[in-house]
Amino acid sequence: MDLLPAETSSEIVKKHRFRSLKMVDLNYDEVLSDVPYGADHGKLDNGLRYYVRLNSKPKMRAALALAVNVGSVLEDEEERGVAHIVEHLAFSATKKYTNHDIVKFLESIGAEFGACQNAVTSADETVYELFVPIDKPGLLSQAISVLAEFSSEIRVSAEDLDKERGAVMEEYRANRNANGRMQEAHWLLMMEGSKYAERLPIGLEKVIRTVSPEIVKRFYTKWYHLQNMAIIAVGDFSDTKSVVELIKTHFGSKVSATDYLETPRFLVPSHEEPRISCFVESEAAGSVVMISCKSPVDELRTVKDYRNLLVEAMFYHAMNQRFFKISRKKDPPYFSCSVAADVVVQPIKAYIMTSSCKEKGILNALESMLTEIARVRLHGFSERETSVARALMMSEIESAYLERDQVQSTSLREEYLHHFLRNEPVVGIEYEAQLQKTILPHISASEVSKYSENFRTTRSCVIKAIEPRAVATVDDLKAAVLKINSFEEDGNISPWDEDHIPEEIVTLKPNPGTLVQESEYSNIGATELILSNGIRVCYKCTDFLEDQVLFTGYAYGGLSELPESEYISCSMGSTVAGEIGVFGYRPSVLLDMLAGKRAEIGTKLGAYMRTFYGDCSPSDLETALQLVYQLFATVVVPGEEDIKIVMQMSEESINAQERDPYTVFANRVRELNYGNSYFFRPTRISDLRKVDPFKACEYYNKCFKDPSTFTVVIVGNIDPAIARPLILQYLGGIPRPSEPILQYNRDDLKGLPFTFPTTIIREVVRSPMVEAQCSVQLCFPVELKNEKMMEDIHFIGFLSKLLEAKIIQVLRFKHGQIYSAGVSVFLGGNKPSRVGNARGDISVNFSCDPGVALALVDLALDEILRLQEEGPSDADISTVLEIEQRAHENGLQENYWWLDRILLGYQSRIYSGDVGTSFAVQDDSRSDVRKTLTPVTAQLALQRIIPFPCKRQYTVVILMPQASRLRMLKSIVADPKVQAGFAGLIILGFCVWRYSRNSSKS
Repeated sequence: MDLLPAETSSEIVKKHRFRSLKMVDLNYDEVLSDVPYGADHGKLDNGLRYYVRLNSKPKMRAALALAVNVGSVLEDEEERGVAHIVEHLAFSATKKYTNHDIVKFLESIGAEFGACQNAVTSADETVYELFVPIDKPGLLSQAISVLAEFSSEIRVSAEDLDKERGAVMEEYRANRNANGRMQEAHWLLMMEGSKYAERLPIGLEKVIRTVSPEIVKRFYTKWYHLQNMAIIAVGDFSDTKSVVELIKTHFGSKVSATDYLETPRFLVPSHEEPRISCFVESEAAGSVVMISCKSPVDELRTVKDYRNLLVEAMFYHAMNQRFFKISRKKDPPYFSCSVAADVVVQPIKAYIMTSSCKEKGILNALESMLTEIARVRLHGFSERETSVARALMMSEIESAYLERDQVQSTSLREEYLHHFLRNEPVVGIEYEAQLQKTILPHISASEVSKYSENFRTTRSCVIKAIEPRAVATVDDLKAAVLKINSFEEDGNISPWDEDHIPEEIVTLKPNPGTLVQESEYSNIGATELILSNGIRVCYKCTDFLEDQVLFTGYAYGGLSELPESEYISCSMGSTVAGEIGVFGYRPSVLLDMLAGKRAEIGTKLGAYMRTFYGDCSPSDLETALQLVYQLFATVVVPGEEDIKIVMQMSEESINAQERDPYTVFANRVRELNYGNSYFFRPTRISDLRKVDPFKACEYYNKCFKDPSTFTVVIVGNIDPAIARPLILQYLGGIPRPSEPILQYNRDDLKGLPFTFPTTIIREVVRSPMVEAQCSVQLCFPVELKNEKMMEDIHFIGFLSKLLEAKIIQVLRFKHGQIYSAGVSVFLGGNKPSRVGNARGDISVNFSCDPGVALALVDLALDEILRLQEEGPSDADISTVLEIEQRAHENGLQENYWWLDRILLGYQSRIYSGDVGTSFAVQDDSRSDVRKTLTPVTAQLALQRIIPFPCKRQYTVVILMPQASRLRMLKSIVADPKVQAGFAGLIILGFCVWRYSRNSSKS
């Protein structure tokens, strides 16, 4: 069976398609070039390295970075956390800028705080990143000058430091949650015996609160040398030379340090005996097993080294396929399991396996993980498993090759960062594609299987079990390791039993439908087809990405139509049916059937709509549409074992949510703001007991049965000559039932029962916590009048950005009490009727010190009221308009944006059969609002859309730690302002696969 994607005639005739790409003559000893491909690369006299590359995706934008080979591992004991503090101070004040003027300047040109101006501090490095427009004179020069300020002109005064301590402290506190504690515990165990274990980037609370400006300045001047830095600029420039000249202008006059220190390297000791630990985390989302095996970082210098990387990647693909299949078998040992590897610190690479399992299932999960790795060592992967892995990788590199001229500038920026920071070659995607196309067919199953040796428990192995309640012990885990090792030594592990994999997704192709009506909408470049079975299909051909096609199909009528007694069962329809297989095959079987193809489809049952959505390669459009056909043709029937697995997973999920303080908090916000409506209520274990899986599947089957109720929008690199026959066959070929099924008029749908409180409500939710956390959500009711609906929809988008920016300015930049804040709008409770007002809410959320939460709520209310009474400034409006315009310009170059906009055109209340007109009205409305948005109109909109004054109607819910009984007794006789102390030392939110510290900037 050929597992590689099938060719189409249109692909063969195109010159640069992957299939016509020439092989290379392999010399495995050939050294990969250390000259970074595609970049104008060099070094200034003062030691600064630079990389400049032309790239037009997106247009008139530049992705910039200043990479500094300095991280927290360089800190002395009294400096623990200072590398991260310096990163914060950079955005606060420099020689040229003060009081976060850098942030304000960047936002004024459309570079939004957080999304387009950011930084990251890890153990080994610090990276400052900007993503800026360059369509106006001087913008690129100004942005580069900001990075130049970061390199040597960061101001470290007592005032600057005190202003930033609160934000850093809040970041520290926000990450002292269950996930952070678990990651930290595993990290400390992995790095034990090295300086890395003692130098988590977030640092120590004591240092954050008390470190002096002199110590911070000393660290900055000691390590921030131009010889330690590189600037990367990737963007839609006219040429590279002019950008290099700008870099020389802003950096060239800076003097290199005479007392420059080479950045030292720190070792992580190896160990033969596995380190085993049990970690009890009462707030954990579930039980987890993590196995990490450390190894020195592999050198990547030659073609042979590159081949080894490909073999390793094939191992992960093959292993993860096995793990997924096991998780879908009868009485599985875990719900999910995966394997990967990454460079966690400069000298060390970690091979990591992670599984999540049911409570009290730690030992079974660990034994299964170790058994599968041992099974591969004993018996290897089969030829089929290797072929599947090869096909997956061939599909991935083909996609990357086809889109080689459409890569985002931010992605290319990452390649050059790795070249500077990790000495990784940048050889160009065309050469990589040639190498992979040449090498992959010759990698054998035995080679791939040998990578299982990296997971031996004698190879610097760390095993950590995490449970919400203590069940397993260290001795239990050691016994499990010895048990499986003994089985392997005695050869008592049987070979892998492979499933039978069908050849075709659709065994009997449907008769194509016929075209009933065709319409062209030139203003959006889209074509609409109405087919003989009633399905409506709109497609738009784009060239944004060579290897992307997106689609969404929706039909009106969802869970709101059900009586409350059936809601719980039917809302589980996607979960139950998805576990069984909604495309005619079990998920584990379908996984192999789709090997080498890029076609993914999901479904959703919402309050008012049923939806399917997908993403595929143009060459796999037929496969994707076959899956859609199968969705409508399949009748899902639950089996006893299917029900058992789904209910067990659901129960574990609910238990985890009830342990999580933030979920408890979010549930209470919904209950309070939506009148305890059954649709917004959290699912409890008692609800789960009432679920009828047969009712769930019966409802799900009905949801995707009648094609005449669906509208499908397809956007991407579509060739109509190929796509239209496929649309007619697989979408037009879906049989229409003799009687309509779930056919609804959008204006007659039942609305969800929800009401926002009519008075002021302030409520504190107290939850048991290992460490004190505090989260705030401040909500206002929103009602958009029917007669001004189109205008106010756009106004509320602008106002949410305005409120977010102003609240961050007050609570963070002025008072230094939060790390970040968000403002969001929810209108999803409204039925999609074309008449009537729309209700919802606009919410402000942030986290903070529990002791100042109420004061910060009052400050936020004061600022919103000030905006209602006095209006924003001209500069505020200019910034909001610029940010929105830049986001709009980026969106125009993205398939996802066009898909969403066309869907909104169909679902708009002004739609009456012509999506082009609907789209144009919405676009004109946006333009009209932009033209009329002034401080006065923004002020009036704030008065009109949310209660005025804002202090007369709102809800605020605050998550607080639950005080202990002893503390509550003491508080009766003691000072009521006594603050609870924080437990613990430090936190680093490093991800499961990679340890790095992300800071959504300062």
